[in-house]
Amino acid sequence: MISQEELVAMCRRGDPAGYTGLYNQHATAVYSTILRLVEHTGEAEDILQESFVAAFKSMEGFKNTGGFRAWVKRIAINKAVDLIRKRKINFVELEPDWRLEPEEELVDEGAFEYTMDVVTEAIESLPDAYRAVFNLAAIENLPNTEIARMLGLENNTVRTKYHRARHKILIFLKERGHHGKRTGEIYTK
Repeated sequence: MISQEELVAMCRRGDPAGYTGLYNQHATAVYSTILRLVEHTGEAEDILQESFVAAFKSMEGFKNTGGFRAWVKRIAINKAVDLIRKRKINFVELEPDWRLEPEEELVDEGAFEYTMDVVTEAIESLPDAYRAVFNLAAIENLPNTEIARMLGLENNTVRTKYHRARHKILIFLKERGHHGKRTGEIYTK
């Protein structure tokens, strides 16, 4: 297998094998990231292609500090956020802080047993604005300040949406019967 550094060098020389190699090594991971942010596979595929094209056109500016995958993932996340913005998803926060609404009950997170499929279903059930913030924070591990900048929000709004998304996920799990004695093992039905 050719190293990432060699593939980057091949791309900079215009060798098509370099482009193919980088795409084959990183496309699946980048696609998974995009799919967590946009719901439709067609949109995710378009963003994937656009992201790699943008990366390949900018290879001269690529600095190998964080790796190609991290760089193309960042391009893809930005393109996915741009799509979300174009849809005019309302990211405006009406409440100034993240305290629970009176009708929101506290949920004991430690009392849940679940599978990844159920958690994925819970995340996908979130409203777009909450899902975007949750995935950027919890899955992509971006700091709140970066998420706020990307989405044009205040830091407190990002924190609020993240906590509310977590709460909605826990309620989803509770409503579907994944609430019970925690055993320390992944629960399978």
